[in-house]
Parts: sequence; C-alpha cells; structure tokens
Amino acid sequence: MKAAVLYAQKEIRIEDIEKPVIEDNEVLIKVKASGICGSDIPRVLGTASHYYPNVFGHEFSGEVVEMGREVKNVHIGDKVSVAPLKPCHSCVDCLSGNHALCKNYSFIGSREYGAWAEYVKAPEVNIVKLPEQVSYVQGAFLEPITVALHGLLIMDFKPMTSVAITGMGTIGLLTLQCAKIMGAKDITVFDIDDERLKIALELGADNVINTKTDDIAEQVKRITNGKGFEMVLETAGVPFTELLCLEIAGNKGSVMYIGTPHTQFVIQPKQFEYMNRKELTVKGSWMSYSAPFPGKEWTLGANYLGTGQIKVEKLIDRVIDIDDIKKAFEDIEAKRVSGKVMMKF
Repeated sequence: MKAAVLYAQKEIRIEDIEKPVIEDNEVLIKVKASGICGSDIPRVLGTASHYYPNVFGHEFSGEVVEMGREVKNVHIGDKVSVAPLKPCHSCVDCLSGNHALCKNYSFIGSREYGAWAEYVKAPEVNIVKLPEQVSYVQGAFLEPITVALHGLLIMDFKPMTSVAITGMGTIGLLTLQCAKIMGAKDITVFDIDDERLKIALELGADNVINTKTDDIAEQVKRITNGKGFEMVLETAGVPFTELLCLEIAGNKGSVMYIGTPHTQFVIQPKQFEYMNRKELTVKGSWMSYSAPFPGKEWTLGANYLGTGQIKVEKLIDRVIDIDDIKKAFEDIEAKRVSGKVMMKF
C-alpha cells in the first residue's frame, strides 16, 4: 500500500509498504481522509519522532473493509473515525477512567504506524461510527474536536458565562464552536492574525482582540465591565497567551490550558500571584478521553458534526493528495499555510 514514510528529519518519502494485518479484536480501515496535526510538525520538521522509519496520521476517517473474528459491533462498509490512543485498560489510571494518563499506552500515528497511508488498523473499542451525512474530510476533524470538548468538560464549563479563548488555530476555532454549543453567554477570542479573527466572528465569536495591535487591557475591561472573564481557555501553546490567560481571568475564574507550549518561558511573581489574589481554578487538559472508553467527547463530537453545529470547512487551508505531502511541509515550514492541511485518498 502507498504511504508517506518519515526516514529522518524532513525526509519524508512516498513508497509502498506492507498492508496491516489485523488481530481478532481489530478492524482494517481504508483511509479516506487524514489530517496534519500541529503535533506532527515537530516530528517531521524536527526530531520528535519516536523512531524511524515512521508513518504518522492520527486525525482520520475511512471505511471498514475487514474485521477480526471477535469484532461484534462494527461492520464492513461502516463510515468511521478512530480514537488513536491505545491505553492498556488495566492500570490504575485506566480503571479509574483516566485513559489519557495511562503510562503503558500506544498511539496510532506516532508510536505505531498511522493513517498517512491507504490502510490502517485499530481495535474495535477505538472505532467511532460517523453519521451518514458527515463527509470523510469532516470526519477526519473528529479527533481535534474531542480535544476541544475534553478541555471544556474537565474544567466543568458553565453555561451563561463570559468566555475567553486564546489562539484561533484549529483547536481554538473548534473550542469556540463547542463553547457556543454548550451555552456560553458571550465569547471573546484572541489572536495575532486578522484573517483568523474574521473566521472566528463568522463561527460565532462575539468579540475579537488582536493581541499584536489592540490595547488588550482596555479591551478586556470594556468587554467585561472591568470584571475579567469567568472562563478562560488557552489553545495556542505560546508563552504570551499562557500568561495572558491568568491576567484576563476574573476573580474566582477558571483557566484551562489545552495548548502545549514548546518554548521555555518565565513567569514573574506578579503573574503567578494572579492565581492567589483572584483565587483562580487552573487546570490542564491532555488529549480527549473519558469512561467508558473512548468517552462522551467522541460521541458528542460525532453528533455535533452530524447536526452541522460544528463547521470545519473554514478551518481547511488545502486538501491534497498524499503525493503532495512533502510540498505541504515545505509550505508549513515557510509559514505559507494558515489552517488545516488535509489529505484525501
């Protein structure tokens, strides 16, 4: 089968590799669409791959074409997405329903071959059926949608609250839509790109702040009547916005960190003190799983795609053939990409 295989930093080749062989509890999926995640970028352009050669791709959808003897609830021809985490299901964290915290896990598309290929295999328990009206490209967005939902759920998101979201990349724009669905009173978003802020307005943001040009403190004061935001979600994973969240949160506010920082930064005593003086609740979110595995994040996300409440078309920069993946990464490195790059098979 054809696959995009990474052999070293920036050395990605299109070649034929062996088709996966399924176990009794697994299904084989013919990949129809697969996305490039932000976490794939340091693996391809940097040195973050667990090993070489490797095949990435953990945001994907496809059609079930083969099933193991023990598979009962999945059928040939099903349109599906896949939860890529493969927890051990037997450690204390897994048995407590905290599958994302499992230390004995594997992961489709990083620790084992993923969906930048014509076929991929997965355990039956990882399969999530998609509504018939959802396209394969839309279905490949389910994994990042669940990341947004997981952050909102574990911060105990409250409806009818004032919400701030920093970073209007894929996760930020999905978090915006999920917060809207879950009943936010008003949503203010932050980014440095006016085009991304424009998309945010089209997808339901009430206010936008460009952190490069706007007077942030004055804008926040005006929007919140000087109170700060009740719910703040960080999705960019950059030092400036990681610290900004503590500043713009109101007294007794909740701050959720979804974005993962890749750059060292220093927090000043005054910034740290926001947590004390405002008595903030600060949490982090990792991946997108709950009990029963893979969790309600996945069923909710599939439902919201099916009803059209979550829209992904404006999040796509381009849809490419697998043969064009090297050029796509050249454009990503040169910052000529704004949005999701999706491969269609």
